[in-house]
Amino acid sequence: MERQKRKTKKLDLSIPVLLGPYVILFLFFIVLPIVIAVILSFTYFNTVETPEFTGLGNYIAVLTQDEVFLKNVLPNTIKFSLIVGPVGYALQFLLAWALAQIQKAPRTILALIFYSPSMTIGVATAVIWKTIFSGDQYGYANFILMRLNLIDKPVQWLQQADYILPIMILVTLWGSMGVGFLAMLSGVMNIDAELYEAGYIDGIKNRFQEILYITIPSMKPQMLFGAVMAIVTTFSTGKVGVDLTGVNPTPQYAGSTMVTHIEDYGFLQYDMGYAAAVSVILLLIIYLVSRVATKLFGEKEDEV
Repeated sequence: MERQKRKTKKLDLSIPVLLGPYVILFLFFIVLPIVIAVILSFTYFNTVETPEFTGLGNYIAVLTQDEVFLKNVLPNTIKFSLIVGPVGYALQFLLAWALAQIQKAPRTILALIFYSPSMTIGVATAVIWKTIFSGDQYGYANFILMRLNLIDKPVQWLQQADYILPIMILVTLWGSMGVGFLAMLSGVMNIDAELYEAGYIDGIKNRFQEILYITIPSMKPQMLFGAVMAIVTTFSTGKVGVDLTGVNPTPQYAGSTMVTHIEDYGFLQYDMGYAAAVSVILLLIIYLVSRVATKLFGEKEDEV
């Protein structure tokens, strides 16, 4: 009996020992910054003087007085998110499903090809896409269009307001095959083949019905993970406009999003309190959209 008690004590201690490093890192790098941001959002803090409590002043200013935020930043963020989020998510699933239908060797190679842009999107943005959309006649886009006689002179792709947001969307979709894509590929690959056989016996007639009634319901955890990662990535990659144009704010605020607005006020204008208020609003938006994704793809017992 005493030996068993000693064993149970050792087992009980192993749990906090194993979870301890993760809990410490989570509290230090996630919880603590969020708490500090919430506190700073109620202050005026210029990074030099002591923070001055202003109550809800920053939030009132964001929602009622900041014309750039209301006319440019918020609409740009909504447009960017509504296109990049759903389209990128759908592309992840369709590519994962398509790769699952081919042999292992080409599937592995193609998966690496699709995944690699997500790891190098920052460098690729500065090197590849800025070269493609360069405003002189040697930019690839201008060169091809001038050769085809579709334009007479080079277009300033990254300086004209009409083109900046569409280019941001294109670049972000190009690099959207991240860990969510790998999770979906794993989910599709691990579905029991007998489910498909039983489905066709029960009346499934084509691949579309197979995806709708078997594939998606069988990989809900991966679908939920992919949805959450797509949401976080969509709202956090709005900085691509600054990477492309080289300035913050972008020309005529055409590519400014909430992420760049936070950077503008926090690190360029040194108004950390205001930047913190915008970041808290962004956090709430991400949380609400994530809750919607959980409702769609989460199991009933997981919903709170």
